[in-house]
Amino acid sequence: NADEGEPGCFKDRVLMDHDPHGTIEGMALAAYATGAVRGFIYLRYEYPETFDILEGAIAEAEAAGLLGDGILGTDFSFRLMVRRGAGAYICGEETSLLNSLEGQHPFPRNRPPFPVTHGYENLPTVVNNVETLASAPSILLHGADWYHALGRGEHAGTKVISLSGDIARPGNYEVPIGLPLQELLHDWAGGPPPGRSVQAVTMAGLSGGFLAGPDLDVTLDEPSIRSKDSFLGAGGIMVFDDSRDMVRVTRESMEFFAEESCGKCFPCRIGTQRLVERLEGKGPATVDAWVDEVIDLNEVMKKTSACGLGQAAPLLTESLIRYFPDRIRKHVADHGGGRGAARKG
Repeated sequence: NADEGEPGCFKDRVLMDHDPHGTIEGMALAAYATGAVRGFIYLRYEYPETFDILEGAIAEAEAAGLLGDGILGTDFSFRLMVRRGAGAYICGEETSLLNSLEGQHPFPRNRPPFPVTHGYENLPTVVNNVETLASAPSILLHGADWYHALGRGEHAGTKVISLSGDIARPGNYEVPIGLPLQELLHDWAGGPPPGRSVQAVTMAGLSGGFLAGPDLDVTLDEPSIRSKDSFLGAGGIMVFDDSRDMVRVTRESMEFFAEESCGKCFPCRIGTQRLVERLEGKGPATVDAWVDEVIDLNEVMKKTSACGLGQAAPLLTESLIRYFPDRIRKHVADHGGGRGAARKG
């Protein structure tokens, strides 16, 4: 899964552009372990240069006898192909990706069954992200104990974080799992612009919602971040300093999800639109009613959406309510409702 479409995530492209053979070797190792004979790199459509790099690297590996039939004189054969994505955010969802590979509309599939038993062409299929596969060769070479020791404390391994936004040194950072977020922001990346402070960050690109206030003191590992009702996910972190209007940031982020919803399930299709409307100023004219309605939308979407898009989008408004109640009060007071407009469409 190289369909890197999450806003704020740009690590997979760097890994593939600068070390395409790392990803290819990781896929060959995964194929050997699972008995797979075919593999696909489903590449984001907007990465044409990366497509050429991968095609060239695959040709080199085939010429060296490291891909294709009878690899290194053994009875193990593995063919690897690059397929350009369909250009939609939803194609990064693993079952949408499989449908797209098969030439179908990239709607997410109902699960179960899961891809491990019924995947590409209804065959058992392993779907992993670029970073996971690119890590496999080093772990196999140096061993699990070596990899475990790279983490902080009881945590194992490393994670590449794509850091962007109001920060002095944006970029990709390979960090030990368990690194304090504040250490990454201030010691590694130089902190926010002079005279500013970090107001909030997003987790998992946009999909993990915001962290703010004392919750910025998390460590970069799933247990710590999930304890704050978020998740690390693909590792995209966007930084917003105290000059940013967080209601506007949330609205623009929700507009992205509304635009990219595939439309298959109405909780996501309609829910994202309704949340955009609330963030535009339409809806209840009192704060309590506004918050109650948004919470209701959030819960319906999280519980009934067909895939991760509709389940993750409400984390934005959920965390906005949690961290920025004063901004919401001002937002509702300034706009004074507008329920009639909210029900159009």
